[in-house]
Amino acid sequence: MKKIVIVGCGNVGMAYAYALTTSTVPFDELVLIDLNLEYAKGQAQDLNDSLPYCPNYHKIYGGTYQDCNNADIIVLCAGRNQEKGETRQDLIDKNYDVFYDIISKISQTNFNGIYLVATNPLDVMTTITQKLSNFTPNKVIGSGTVLDTARLKYILGRKLKINPSQIHSYVIGEHGDSEFIAWDTTIIGMNDINSYLTEEEQEQCTEYVRNCAYEIINKKGHTNFGIGMSLVKITNAILSNSHEILTVSVYDEKEDINYSRPAIIGENGIQSIMPLKLTKKYAKLLDNSIKSIKNCYNQIPNNKN
Repeated sequence: MKKIVIVGCGNVGMAYAYALTTSTVPFDELVLIDLNLEYAKGQAQDLNDSLPYCPNYHKIYGGTYQDCNNADIIVLCAGRNQEKGETRQDLIDKNYDVFYDIISKISQTNFNGIYLVATNPLDVMTTITQKLSNFTPNKVIGSGTVLDTARLKYILGRKLKINPSQIHSYVIGEHGDSEFIAWDTTIIGMNDINSYLTEEEQEQCTEYVRNCAYEIINKKGHTNFGIGMSLVKITNAILSNSHEILTVSVYDEKEDINYSRPAIIGENGIQSIMPLKLTKKYAKLLDNSIKSIKNCYNQIPNNKN
């Protein structure tokens, strides 16, 4: 019996829940936890109405932290929203206390599965989850730049009129303003990206990926569908033990923070981390991205971190 718990039934949590319900991800039970239990129960009831038309039947219900006991994955979607004009780093003071409360409650249960984090600022919140839970790093995964990589593949696919699934490229570093695309490792077919795009066009794509979330927030107030599907992608890799390579946010012991790089994902969480072979240009960009995340993390008062 595969059991998933979602903590936080807001826009992201419910986009993920709906995408999960309509997917073929192998799970049996889905628990929704929210500050408002009746709201969680209402969302579960609404999802249950869709089950007759879904690929598989699932048990879905609003629950409490006691339901975390035998969960395989807990997906943390709780937290304050990113408002217009805010960066992801502006959220740090808002969301630390939220996570402290949530993880303290989960720690009182027998949960020994995998944490999957979706709350911004993503890399910092994933680091906080690992430290507060005291779980081994392979069992604490941030959604990282899986969404950013999807945005990259979408814009390249549209520009080049190629199926995005056939584009092999990764967004590395922070899930945020300092993220970068390792263009020199981007492959389409058997050709590198320079066969398709000029450096100026590559930079335009980079700016699109970096600014996409801000544009969506300015237009509709939040993002949810892209991250919802990205979480399903990661969940499927775990529960299917597919050993898929995804750019999730993983812990770097040397740097003492999380950031995104390609990792092999399976039933134990992070099975292994792929080595990064970056040119000096991109190694410098990664250093800058790591510094950006550290600066954000260091905004947490000393009595908390």
